[in-house]
Amino acid sequence: MEQIRQYFEKNVRLTDKDWQFFSSKLTRKEFPKNYILLKTGQTENYLSFVETGIVRSYIPKEENDLTFAFIFDNNFVSGYNSFLTQTPSSYNIETLTKTTLWRLTYNDLQSIYKKTKIGNTIGRQASEDLFLKKSQRELSLLNETAEQRYLNLFTEQPKLIEKIPLKYIASYIGITPQALSRIRKRIFLT
Repeated sequence: MEQIRQYFEKNVRLTDKDWQFFSSKLTRKEFPKNYILLKTGQTENYLSFVETGIVRSYIPKEENDLTFAFIFDNNFVSGYNSFLTQTPSSYNIETLTKTTLWRLTYNDLQSIYKKTKIGNTIGRQASEDLFLKKSQRELSLLNETAEQRYLNLFTEQPKLIEKIPLKYIASYIGITPQALSRIRKRIFLT
């Protein structure tokens, strides 16, 4: 739980009273590898902070899922558009490794907004974090080659990327697993 406080206190000072109220609403939960946290058609009820683990967001398809996000330690995960609108999600969220999350329900977040001075700042920080990652992902798809996207992911999370199946990485960077194999071969032979 201290990881979350440190995350927020990079930008804003939390009073002990605000932190106590906020942290009283958090629930720590462990999930096994390959656990579906959110399924298409379900409404997201949680804004979660990843203490440990790797999570992916994807659109399930008959032949190959379309992976569009990986979430690592010390980051927020949520089917955020579903969470905000309280409408059904159009994608799945799944753990790729054993994962520990600190979870906050939609109703508890609304309560934090109303009852603390810092609540709106905390909510804004979490939503800005999710927005920036989405924006960076979109710009990467528009401006970078598949090889650059792979190298960026490898640079950001070198130890963790080894735990992600190559078919998910290929989907994430927008290529086939065979094309990813050629990129990896070219990179590691140089």
